[in-house]
Amino acid sequence: MTSSSSSSLPATHPQGPFVLAGPVTKPDETRVPIRGDLAHIGLAGSYFVPHYAVPQPRSVMPGGASLMAAPRADAPVLAELAEGDSFELLDITGQWAWGCLSLDGPAGYIHIDRLEPVS
Repeated sequence: MTSSSSSSLPATHPQGPFVLAGPVTKPDETRVPIRGDLAHIGLAGSYFVPHYAVPQPRSVMPGGASLMAAPRADAPVLAELAEGDSFELLDITGQWAWGCLSLDGPAGYIHIDRLEPVS
């Protein structure tokens, strides 16, 4: 009895854009809008996560806002945003919005009461 293979390449040869070929370097989550569970839709094809989100445009309210490294008031501040700055909302966790300024970052958390929908 002979066996046949559906591929002419050996089983050890990785194929496709997402191969399980070993550990990868984890991106800096404060510079790239990606978490373990979610990423900006613009990163699909570059990073593999369970879910991708289409950003919802928001505007920073009068008085500005701090972009935080984590969803808590005592987290390190990544950037100070001015009134009217654009923010790409990707997820809401409690009273915190997670997102980015652009696909190139920075990415972090802003208290939800500091953002308003873009009209």
